[in-house]
Amino acid sequence: MKNSLHWREYLITRLFRISGYSAIVFVGMIFFFLLREGLPALGKVEFVSLFSARWYPIEEYFGILPLIGGSLIVTIGATLIAVPFGVGAAIYISEIAPRWMREILKPLVEVLGGLPSVVLGFLGILILSPYLRILLNLPTGLTALAGSLLLGGIAIPTVVSVSEDALDAVPKSYRDAALALGATEWQTIWRVTLPAARSGVLTAVMLGVGRAIGETMAVMMVTGNAAVLPKGLGALFAPARTMTATIAAEMGEVANGSVHYHVLFFIGIILFLISLVVNVTASTVVFRQRKRQERILS
Repeated sequence: MKNSLHWREYLITRLFRISGYSAIVFVGMIFFFLLREGLPALGKVEFVSLFSARWYPIEEYFGILPLIGGSLIVTIGATLIAVPFGVGAAIYISEIAPRWMREILKPLVEVLGGLPSVVLGFLGILILSPYLRILLNLPTGLTALAGSLLLGGIAIPTVVSVSEDALDAVPKSYRDAALALGATEWQTIWRVTLPAARSGVLTAVMLGVGRAIGETMAVMMVTGNAAVLPKGLGALFAPARTMTATIAAEMGEVANGSVHYHVLFFIGIILFLISLVVNVTASTVVFRQRKRQERILS
């Protein structure tokens, strides 16, 4: 009997370890594939030309700076929308809303997070873009602002769900101690609960940013897909084109092994590295926050 339990525990432990290693292996294989298909672009296109300000593959212009700039401006705009609204909604659901409302709002937020992005893209084309065009008196509503608003709405459910779980995990004794010392409900939330859940909230923000960076269909439908290098805040009210939308729109039309093909994979490498930097930064900050909290508690 003991030998049977021992072997069962041994197999389960090994299975979990293999599952953990497989995630690293799969990511490494994806990165190797991107490198194999994308690095030849550096040998076929001059480095200066590759990082120029014009993207027009038909005439052999492969400048990816407008695509990087478009991705950054849309992602930053979405982050500025998703973080305050997402964290604020999570605080309301976790700390302020009555129990009956919390039981309605939490599943509703998770349902919103599961909506297909193409559906949200259709709503953006039919409702959001025409409204922005009329409201701001723009030539077209298909702008970086429309993409930022739509991406912010897409990222909010992720930020709300993860932040609410982090806030809910804070021990009730923290709140009771703050209230017993004379703190108001808002002071307790702002100075006790939120700092205690800081690592989880930061993780939620990073997941929301990652969702915004990697979104394809919704952004491709509402940003206008104009590969123009952003210059100043006025670029927010002009059409833009992101890296993900470029890959999705053009990968199916290129010849396998062509220069255009390799450049698109090179864009994929840049996207991979940006996502890696965001995740590593988030993991580092969360690790430091946990270590600091452990030192304070000890």
